[in-house]
Amino acid sequence: MTSTLLTPWWRRRPPAPGNGAEGSVSATRVLDWHHAGIQRLLADARSAATGDGERALLLSAHRLIGERVRPVYAMNDTRPASRTLARGRGSCSQRLAVLEAVSRAAGVPTRVRGLLVDGSFWYPRFPRLRRLVPDAVVLAWPEFRVGGAWVSVSELYAPLGVLAARSPEGFTNTGSRTLFEALASTAVDWDGSVCGADSCPSYDLSAVVRRDLGRFSSRDELFAAHGQTLCLPARVAGGAVLGRLTPA
Repeated sequence: MTSTLLTPWWRRRPPAPGNGAEGSVSATRVLDWHHAGIQRLLADARSAATGDGERALLLSAHRLIGERVRPVYAMNDTRPASRTLARGRGSCSQRLAVLEAVSRAAGVPTRVRGLLVDGSFWYPRFPRLRRLVPDAVVLAWPEFRVGGAWVSVSELYAPLGVLAARSPEGFTNTGSRTLFEALASTAVDWDGSVCGADSCPSYDLSAVVRRDLGRFSSRDELFAAHGQTLCLPARVAGGAVLGRLTPA
């Protein structure tokens, strides 16, 4: 996350875009898939999968994470996935990290696309606290190597066009549905790729993307390069308050 007042001065310089990344199945500090908790989740996902193959496993894991990890607001994007799972609560970013950890544990490579998202995207969540919302948020958007091709987490359940047709209202970051949960039922389109000839529908989120930071082999690499740009004291103080809140 970034904020004009709470960002260390050395983090205010425009970051360089990441290079194309091949992805990996290696464990990292954040994606600590060797942990027993991640291994148990992987076993449960395999048992609960409704089909064969990598995609069926990932969808099963996504559903289980949604059931076992309660959505809360949080600011620490480098929390190990095993800790988020053990706590049973986490932000959308933290829950996506759990999904990536399970994927790597299953031998399915992952990488992330870094997106600098305008803080206004979160205004509906904090209508009375807009002045405290960061100016922009560095978002790690996962991609998975499924069937020999890279698939964005936006399209794990179905292509964007199919999801858009199923739920034309799209994701507006209001109400109780979180970004993590929306992936299963509607299009989350950061590029405006499903825009028509005359207009873009409500699920087009390209207007809130300030900058595409490129792709990185892991979210660890993304945040090492671009930082959690709220300084540590701000993350600790903000996390202590927001971590008690559930999206509603």
